[in-house]
Amino acid sequence: MKLIVGLGNPGSQYAEHRHNVGFWVVDRLASTGWAREAKFKAELAKARIANADRWLLKPQTYMNASGESVGAFARFHRISAEEILVIHDELDLPPGGVRLKQGGGHGGHNGVRDIESHLGSPNFWRLRIGIGHPRSLNLNQDVADFVLHAPRQEEQRAIDQTIDAVVQEMPAVLQGEITAAQRRLHSR
Repeated sequence: MKLIVGLGNPGSQYAEHRHNVGFWVVDRLASTGWAREAKFKAELAKARIANADRWLLKPQTYMNASGESVGAFARFHRISAEEILVIHDELDLPPGGVRLKQGGGHGGHNGVRDIESHLGSPNFWRLRIGIGHPRSLNLNQDVADFVLHAPRQEEQRAIDQTIDAVVQEMPAVLQGEITAAQRRLHSR
């Protein structure tokens, strides 16, 4: 994988929201500072992982238009969908749950849907980090409101522990040791 994309919404007002889990992960992976790249509508950084430099990208569009940024960067650098890992929040997993897979549907996630559209393929890798669903967490909130709020303290702890595990497993993932990394991550 040549490109690791963290999904979220730009701006300090969104920084602590559940929808920004992808940003939280790539911020932890970055070994350089973030640089704004207007032509890609993104912030870019580099990370040295598994003895290779990797691009990190945070779209600076809103979540539902993430594909504009990812598609433009991938086309410019001739990166195929199969060489991209997208990290995003997942309502259908409990807070801190994690799943890694290649391809599949968008599962109602508008950022993922837009990336599929702009890449012309669903075959990119996805690392989904659970934020829970308001109904499973006994919250009387609609989904749009839920993802645009910070996790409760116990949820944040679980998410932070998962981010630690993801950062630890990233070298294995990027070296192609997918099955072993999946086993360790999914069994958490």
